[in-house]
Amino acid sequence: MIDLYYWTTPNGHKITLFLEESGLPYRVHPVNIGRGEQFAPDFLRIAPNNRIPAIVDQAPADGGAPLSVFESGAILLYLADKTGRFIPQDLRGRNEALQWLFWQMGGLGPMAGQNHHFTQYAPEPVPYAIDRYVKETARLYGVLDKHLADGRDYIAGDYSIADMTCYPWIVPHERQRQDLADFPHLRAWFERIQARPATGRAYALAQTINTAPTVDEAAKKILFGQDAGTVRR
Repeated sequence: MIDLYYWTTPNGHKITLFLEESGLPYRVHPVNIGRGEQFAPDFLRIAPNNRIPAIVDQAPADGGAPLSVFESGAILLYLADKTGRFIPQDLRGRNEALQWLFWQMGGLGPMAGQNHHFTQYAPEPVPYAIDRYVKETARLYGVLDKHLADGRDYIAGDYSIADMTCYPWIVPHERQRQDLADFPHLRAWFERIQARPATGRAYALAQTINTAPTVDEAAKKILFGQDAGTVRR
């Protein structure tokens, strides 16, 4: 059994995509990050960076005590290795999947996240920041579009954690001021994943957990007002 500490963000969706695809039994523990639940002591023992998602594997492969993992990329890799699924087993294929996993963690996610912040949540428009992050998001879309232009169905051959880590960050493409028509290979890949039954189940689950996905002023103070003091308290 996997205990999943989750909220309905792109990083959270990565893990439900994997769990729904793999059929691993899991329990969802919602962590409403807009209400500060990520600062609960019990959660911080699992996820010291006070971010979702995190998991606790109640039956790790070594037979020892329950094992906790935080950071979405680390969780995907852990689950792929646990199940032997959704990651290529050959040296070259595994490395290709891991490169794109880290590409998303270090590039697409952070840049699209800043795009979201400055286009939608900043208290006043900052034209330079908006232009910077919208263009960088477009550049990254272009990188993935070019990679997919060789006719492959998925990023690293068969469907894998490389796809699961990227797809949720493309879902809000309109909010990121991106038009998928400009990236035809990326759009075909996106529609291919969107049509998978497990993808539908993962996103349907999200709608039952966060029925009013808005960021109000109180949530903005919690989400965007953190500093070193937040960690020390």
